[in-house]
Amino acid sequence: MPSRRDMLLFFAASAVAGWTAPRALAAPLTAAAEPGLRGAIDAVDYRAVPESGDRKTRNLQQMIEQAARENVPVFLPPGTYRISNLTLPDNTRISGVPGASRIVYTGEGHLFAAENVRRIELSNLVIDGGNRWLGDYAGGLLQFTGVDEVLIDNCEIGGSRKHGLQLERCGGRIERSRISGAAQSGLYAVESANLSISGNTVSDCGNGGILVHRWKKAEDGTVVSGNRISNIRANDGGTGENGNGVNIFRADGVMVVNNHISDCAFTAIRANSASDIQISSNQCRRSGETAIYVEFAFEGAVVSANLIDGAANGISIANFDEGGRLASVTGNVVRNLTLRGPYKHEVGFGIGIAAEADTLISSNVIEGAPRWGLQIGWGPYLRNVVVSGNVVRKAPVGCAVSVADGAGTAVITDNVFQETAEGAVLGFQWEKKVSGEMAGGGAPYAQLTVERNRVS
Repeated sequence: MPSRRDMLLFFAASAVAGWTAPRALAAPLTAAAEPGLRGAIDAVDYRAVPESGDRKTRNLQQMIEQAARENVPVFLPPGTYRISNLTLPDNTRISGVPGASRIVYTGEGHLFAAENVRRIELSNLVIDGGNRWLGDYAGGLLQFTGVDEVLIDNCEIGGSRKHGLQLERCGGRIERSRISGAAQSGLYAVESANLSISGNTVSDCGNGGILVHRWKKAEDGTVVSGNRISNIRANDGGTGENGNGVNIFRADGVMVVNNHISDCAFTAIRANSASDIQISSNQCRRSGETAIYVEFAFEGAVVSANLIDGAANGISIANFDEGGRLASVTGNVVRNLTLRGPYKHEVGFGIGIAAEADTLISSNVIEGAPRWGLQIGWGPYLRNVVVSGNVVRKAPVGCAVSVADGAGTAVITDNVFQETAEGAVLGFQWEKKVSGEMAGGGAPYAQLTVERNRVS
C-alpha cells in the first residue's frame, strides 16, 4: 500500500490543479482507505504542475526519464499541462485521471514521440492538439516509430493538424480510446507487427478513420475489432484513397471484425491489395460509395455476416485485371442502395454485390439495389464464380452476368429473385444487355450454368 507521504504528494499536486481533498480524505489515512498508486512518480516532485507553460516541459521530460530508469509509472494529477516536443524513452508509462488529466500541445514541432524502443504506455489521459501546426517531420500529434509495444488505453486524442496517432513499425494495443478531429486520419499504422486496435471511437476526421498500410505488400496481422467509426470526410478528394472508415493497403492477414461504421464519404471498409483478409460481422451504414470494397492485387478474402444499410454499392470484389481473386462472400445483408455516388463511374452505382474471379457468393440477402442486385464479371474479367442460395428483392435486374468475349465460367443456381422488373438473370456485354431471361435454365452460353432459380 502507498505511504502517507505518497498520498500527501498526490493531494499536493492535485491542489495545485485547483482540486481540494474532501474533508474525509484529508484526515489520516487508514489501510483500508489507501488507493492503489504505489510507487508512482508524481508531477509535483518536478514542478511539472498544471498550467505551468512551455518552460516546464524540460521538468516533465526529466521526470519521465527518471521514472523510466527506475521502472515506475508517472502519474499526472488532474489539471492542464501545456507542453510540446516530448521524447519518450523506453519503458515510459504515463497515466492520469480519466477526463481530468489534460495535456495540451503548445506547437512548434510535435507533442509525444518515441523511436526504436521496446515499450511505451499511455493511459487515462486527455491529449489535445488544439489544431496547432505540426513540424514537417511529424506525421501525427503522437508519433511512434519502431516501438515493439505501444499500449494506449482509455485516452482522448483530439485536434491534430495531421494524423491523430501515427505508428510506424510498431506492435501493441490501441484500445478503449476516443480519437476525433484529426485533419488526416484518426489512426495511421504502417508496417505494423501484430497490432491490435480494439474498442475505440474514431470520429469527425478529415480524410480517414483507421488506416493499416504497408510500404510493400507483406504479412501484417493487425486486428481491427469492436471500434465505432463515424463522420469520416474526404477533404483531399480522390476516388477512394480518402474518405474510408477502415482502409487496409498492402497489409496481408488483417482481420476487420465487429465494427460499427457510419457516415463515411466513401467506403466503410476498403481493402486494397490486401491478401488473406477477413471482413466479418461489421455494421456499415450510410456509405457514400461502396460499403465494403476488396480490390486490386489480392488473393484470399472472406466477407461474411456484415450488415450494410445505405450505400452507393454494397460489396465489391474487383480488379481481376490487377490480380484480384479468390474470395468468399456469404451471409451478408445489403439494403437501401442508391444510384448516386461521389464521382462518375463507368459501371455505375446501385449494385448490391459484385465479383469477378474465383469467388463464392452464397446465402446473402439483397434488397433495394436500384441498378443490379448481383454483378458477376465485367467484360472478359470473369472466372469461376458461383452464385447460390441468395435472395434478391426490389432490383431492376436481379443478376447481371458477363457474356462478353473472353468471359469465363459462372454457376448461378438456387437463388430467389423477387420484383426484378427487367429480368432475374440477364447476360451483359459490358454495360449492354444482350440476352433474354435465363433464370429458369437453358442459358445459351456455354460458360454459364443457370438452373433452379425461383422468380416471383
